[in-house]
Parts: sequence; C-alpha cells; structure tokens
Amino acid sequence: MREAAAHLRETVCLTTLKASDIQMDKKTKKNKSWRAQLSYLLKNSTSQRKRSTTPTEDELDQWAESMDTLLSSRYGRIAFHVFMKSEFCEENLEFWIACEDLRQIKSPTKLRSRARGIYEQFVKCESPKEVNLDFFTRDAIEQSLHNPSLSCFSSAQTKVYSLMENNCYPRFLLSSLYSDLRSAAVQKERHS
Repeated sequence: MREAAAHLRETVCLTTLKASDIQMDKKTKKNKSWRAQLSYLLKNSTSQRKRSTTPTEDELDQWAESMDTLLSSRYGRIAFHVFMKSEFCEENLEFWIACEDLRQIKSPTKLRSRARGIYEQFVKCESPKEVNLDFFTRDAIEQSLHNPSLSCFSSAQTKVYSLMENNCYPRFLLSSLYSDLRSAAVQKERHS
C-alpha cells in the first residue's frame, strides 16, 4: 500500500515537469528504473514548475486517440519518454524529437552541424543511441550529409515513428504509468 501511494505521488508529480527535464546529467546512471528517474527529476524541479497545471482526464483521453496528440503535449512527451526509458528504447523518441528540431533550423551552417550530430548520435553504426534502420536508409542518410537538407532524415524518422506507433505507444496506453496518470487526473477533478 505504501509503495502504491509513493508510485502515485511520483506519477502525479511527473506531470509538472518540463520537456527539457527529460535529459538527465551525465553522472546519472543510465539503467535506473523510471521511479528513480522521477525522483531525480523531482528533486531538481523548481517550485514554479510544481505550480503548473497537470493533464486533465480529457487530455489523457486525447493521448489515447493518437500518438501525434501524445507527442504534441508537453506532459505527454515526458510521460512517453519515461515509459520508453523503462522499456530501454528511449533512443527512438529522442531521435524523432531531434529530427523535429532539425526542421526548425534556418542557418545552413547550423543545419550541417546538427545533421552531422544526429547522424553520429543515432544513425551511425555503433553510435551511442543507435536506432534500428535498414542499410539502405542508413546509407542514404550518410550520402545526404554532404549537402544536408531539412528532410535528410525524413525516411528514417518515418520508420522510427511507425515503430513507436505500432509497438511502444500501445504498450504505453496499457502501462501502469498511464493508468496511474489517469487515476490521478480523475481524482483531482473529483476534488475540484
């Protein structure tokens, strides 16, 4: 009972974090459980973040309608990232976010640098957060790095998105994390 209450408290507090809080410092061990990660993030969150609103029951219902809705929500991205980290596949979401951020770059110099960084971190064989891509997609990206464009990762991003949508997203909706977030939202609305 005590563990369930702590789990619920951590889950409710999760919703007050910023998307930028997803990244943990390098000293934090990579294989910590998602509960330990939440505790770490909670200790380092500011009181201003604690005052921000949490997702409503309606918002959580919308997350269940499509992965696009989940990913467009600040809290949805955080919750999905925490879940994917617990499933040891967070590199897929991080790659997808990096590709989305790349599309916003205007400067050709920054574009070239950021494209190279994404390749080194996620696409290159034996990279630290290598995503699962076929040889042809990986090779096409490598060739496009000579003159990168805003869409040089589009094919790979689509494949990774599809993988998340068909595998991780359904498991997220069935997870205890999502269930606890829903319960907390329902409970909060009853007390309001």
